[in-house]
Amino acid sequence: MGIRKRSARSLIAGIAAAGLLLAACGSGDTTESGGSGGTDTESSTVKVGVLQSLSGTMSISEVAVKDAALLAIKEINASGGVAGRQIQPVVEDGESKPEVFAQKIEKLLTTDKVAVVFGGWTSASRKAMKPVVEGANGLLFYPVQYEGLEVSKNIFYTGATTNQQIVPGLDYLKQAGLTKVYLVGSDYVFPRTANKQIKAYAAANGLEILGEDYLQLGDTNVQGIVQKVLDAKPQVVFNTLNGDTNVAFFKELKAKGNTPEQIQTLSVSIAEEETAGVGIDNLVGHLVAWNYYQTTDLPRNKAFVEAFKAEFGADRRTADPIEAGYNSVYIWKAAVEKAGSFDVSAVTAAAGGLVLDTPEGTVTVHPTNHHVFKTARIGKVNAQGLIDEVSNSGQPIAPDPCLDTYTWAAGLAVGEARAECDAAK
Repeated sequence: MGIRKRSARSLIAGIAAAGLLLAACGSGDTTESGGSGGTDTESSTVKVGVLQSLSGTMSISEVAVKDAALLAIKEINASGGVAGRQIQPVVEDGESKPEVFAQKIEKLLTTDKVAVVFGGWTSASRKAMKPVVEGANGLLFYPVQYEGLEVSKNIFYTGATTNQQIVPGLDYLKQAGLTKVYLVGSDYVFPRTANKQIKAYAAANGLEILGEDYLQLGDTNVQGIVQKVLDAKPQVVFNTLNGDTNVAFFKELKAKGNTPEQIQTLSVSIAEEETAGVGIDNLVGHLVAWNYYQTTDLPRNKAFVEAFKAEFGADRRTADPIEAGYNSVYIWKAAVEKAGSFDVSAVTAAAGGLVLDTPEGTVTVHPTNHHVFKTARIGKVNAQGLIDEVSNSGQPIAPDPCLDTYTWAAGLAVGEARAECDAAK
């Protein structure tokens, strides 16, 4: 789907939220473990897991997603809870290590007996959690954009899949005439899979890939890659680096004299929460692709931003994964109350087709593939470290995790991914 200028935007709004309240009040206790099981029918509380990296290279991004989940829980508790129960969050640290995410989600589901887990950022962490949550027949809400090619009956994906972020980003670059592209990413499943998709798109759409390089998560030895980028003279770098490697990359790019007018970048893992850490001066004028910004001009977003700042500090910022993490809790609440049960099978069946009025606009849960409809937004980092929207898709895009509606993507979804997407049709 193409991107059009913001002045032509016509967002769907005004549909009543399914339990989405935006007043920051009340309180919710946070515990590390213990207490009654999440689905104990005699309990006045229900336990949920919140699992993000509170330490390590990904903490630059994930701590705020944890905060967003806790804000939603606090609001819901203040409004009467979910199905008459107060939510008791059990917070765990994934430590930026996939194997720790797997261990912690197993603890949450089998020892703490939570009804649902909200968490994850990297696709490596999600892939590590997937067999655990499926094996335990648990429920995970994953709040971050990712590479697609996956559908699980035990996971809801509230961030963007490829056709809601990466493909619109490529459409924007093509329309802007930025067709000479260099690919830089972190060395794990999301960037490598995303770049396969980008190369397939490029071959069919007249884009030229001048180079492709990767760094391990947390690696700050960026001088070699930056020099290779500068020597290749692309018009744009499509950036799938994650974590604090972005700090070193953009600092070095600027130190070498680059400006966005010389070599532009389009990032899919840098949002408002990361701009200060990366360095605003290093990012001003560079592009990003998401589905939500703090500056998104909708009434629900104004209330959300105010609530987030009131809870965590006036200097705090909202961002796409933060908002998607916040939405996740409300989607789960709406599904539980529609189902009249905390049972995983009942909740997942009830979630399909739910429509919520959220800070990013109207969000609809796909009836079968556990993703959500999302409006694509291209933005540019401004001098305050916020992001100004420069174009958008005009309406929410239906999630297509296996890119079945794109002829250029034929053959990308194979094996388990193909089977999962076919089963969700």
